[in-house]
Amino acid sequence: MPGISLSGLKLSRAQQQILSCLMGFLLLSVFFSIRSPYFLNVDNLLTVATQTAVIAIIALGQTYVMITGGIDLSIGSNIALCAMVAGMMMPHDEFVGIQPNLPVFFALIMGLLTGVASGAANGAMIAFGRIPPFIATLGTMTIARGLALSMTQGYPITGLPESYTAIGTDYNFGLGNVFDPDLGIYVVRHGIPKIPNMVVIMLIAVFIFGFVLQKTKWGRHVYAIGSNFEAARLSGVNTKKTILMAYMISGFLAALAGCLLAARTYSASPASGDGYELDAVASSVIGGTSTMGGEGTGIGTFIGAFIIGILRNGLNLVGVNPFLQKIVIGLVIVGSVFLDRVRNRE
Repeated sequence: MPGISLSGLKLSRAQQQILSCLMGFLLLSVFFSIRSPYFLNVDNLLTVATQTAVIAIIALGQTYVMITGGIDLSIGSNIALCAMVAGMMMPHDEFVGIQPNLPVFFALIMGLLTGVASGAANGAMIAFGRIPPFIATLGTMTIARGLALSMTQGYPITGLPESYTAIGTDYNFGLGNVFDPDLGIYVVRHGIPKIPNMVVIMLIAVFIFGFVLQKTKWGRHVYAIGSNFEAARLSGVNTKKTILMAYMISGFLAALAGCLLAARTYSASPASGDGYELDAVASSVIGGTSTMGGEGTGIGTFIGAFIIGILRNGLNLVGVNPFLQKIVIGLVIVGSVFLDRVRNRE
């Protein structure tokens, strides 16, 4: 793999991309810390990490798909559908619909399986039906959103169990917590870092799926398909199975993000996840994933998601108009794609 020499250290192409992302991340952090005294506040940084967790998780799934040369536009709708399925299966406030009242664990399994099934449908249409990824996932995007809306006629599912909402709102998964008699709740013991549960889950997901992508034989097959599909097929790679699995992983991670988002907001809404597929693509591209396929890393996507999160948070802190924020983020995305094309010409 081609690389460059930096102070005697030879960096691969993927390492160069990660280093570039990290430098951009650090520059943004320095800029906003200078412009706003609140940026480096611990509570603000935890808020950024919590808000970015959902985007980082779905962007990781999008990275798998984009490395194969495809795209998954159904991520945002899957977030809503899977959260609705999980919410409907567990105890909740009454509304027009079914109430199986399953334990939270089994309800979550149902939500996650819904995401896997949706991803499998995408992968099957693309791998076996030879439908272009854009068209296939555009169709499932509409279907999934329609199913989410029709389940409760557009109403959100509220009154979710506290044992479920705690996953998205509490810290440290209860480890080191003590009961405060004055507040009547469990709080994090003094001296123990408050790490939001969602951040812990995000880090675990990035580690596991980043490792699978870069350190396993199957992960190398994903890269091979994106680099040269025909060469990968002729060399013995089961291209159809690999593509199917990539989309199933994307569906699973979208379901995980949807369940976490519902837990954090105390309700499962059929409108949730709207536009999140664009954030997933942006995080992947900014993190070094090639729009042409064959390139990308889990850690790069992770950093890319935080660049998006820091941009939004920092621009809010310095008082930039919300409409102008969209322009800034759009320019960053276009610039990242431009740099990606320049790299591909080298």
